[in-house]
Amino acid sequence: MDLLKQDFDVKITASLMCANLGNLEQVVHELEECGVDWLHFDVMDGSYVPNFALGPLEMRSLRKTTTLPFDVHLMVEHPERHLDLFAQAGADWLTIHVESTRAPLRCLNAIRERGMKAGIALNPATPIAMIKWLLPYLDLVMLMTVEPGYAGQTWFPSMADKVQEVRRLVSIAELPIEIEVDGNINPSTIPVLVRGGATVLVGGSSGLFQANKPLRTSMVEMRQAVANSRHSNPIKHSGDTSRT
Repeated sequence: MDLLKQDFDVKITASLMCANLGNLEQVVHELEECGVDWLHFDVMDGSYVPNFALGPLEMRSLRKTTTLPFDVHLMVEHPERHLDLFAQAGADWLTIHVESTRAPLRCLNAIRERGMKAGIALNPATPIAMIKWLLPYLDLVMLMTVEPGYAGQTWFPSMADKVQEVRRLVSIAELPIEIEVDGNINPSTIPVLVRGGATVLVGGSSGLFQANKPLRTSMVEMRQAVANSRHSNPIKHSGDTSRT
């Protein structure tokens, strides 16, 4: 059975920050052939996080070559100042950090008004209570399992419990909100996150763009981990400090 030809309710979004930036167009074509669901753009301003990364120029260039949804993660201060720029560049999903703006509700409404889906990202130490009253204005909640800003970090296993808590909150609210997880998402971490309620997995350097491994092989391994999660019992991960 070819896992890449099956329909999945759990989506994989490819973190282009971890790809070969010198040949992004070819990488995107390979990702399409492998059946990736979305393309993930990590946008960093060197202020909200201590790093710089992708921006609207790369998005605009790639928008001409693919119809895959653009999943944009803004790690920037004052994201409300840049919404038009990313809407014009072709963003389909636009996620901001709740701490990055003084008026998150106004920003979320402005994202939707520009025809994009609105998301909120929570850092590992950001309490879930910060988004409780924002849920009706959200299409996606992104849970960071590492501190934002750099690829290749060790994940915080306690974030598996946080995924479950957000899933419970969303289920009680009866809202069709995607739950995205970002940070060291690989075949070892996928099962507990999917069982906890994650519906979008960010494939980065530890899962999708692995050194010396074809993209197709990595995609099959990630899809297999999703499939395996359906047949496993939930695992309690609080206090687990293992490294993956």
